[in-house]
Amino acid sequence: MRHKHGYRKLGRTSSHRAALLKNLSIAIIKSGRIETTLEKAKELRSYFEKLITRARLGDANAHRAVFASLQDKECTNKLVTEIAPKYKERNGGYTRIIKTRTRRGDAATLAYIELV
Repeated sequence: MRHKHGYRKLGRTSSHRAALLKNLSIAIIKSGRIETTLEKAKELRSYFEKLITRARLGDANAHRAVFASLQDKECTNKLVTEIAPKYKERNGGYTRIIKTRTRRGDAATLAYIELV
């Protein structure tokens, strides 16, 4: 049972999981919408919405905090200057998850995760 357990391990070590979430975040910033497994999308939602909430402040410390998580200058700048200001008046719920299909190879449930 996983009652009250804080996160999904996704079958990876902690460093691999951190790298996965970082790369998925960069992909969603660049394209606005990505297709991934449902479990990864649900875990990414928590990670990414915290980044947007931090980036909404728009100051130098927000840039530093977001860059510490993403390690990508272009994506950090795009998130803080273009994406986050759109959500100034919104209290959370910046992403949407849409289930799409079942992957044929391993029967994993796939989903789109996109910015609202």
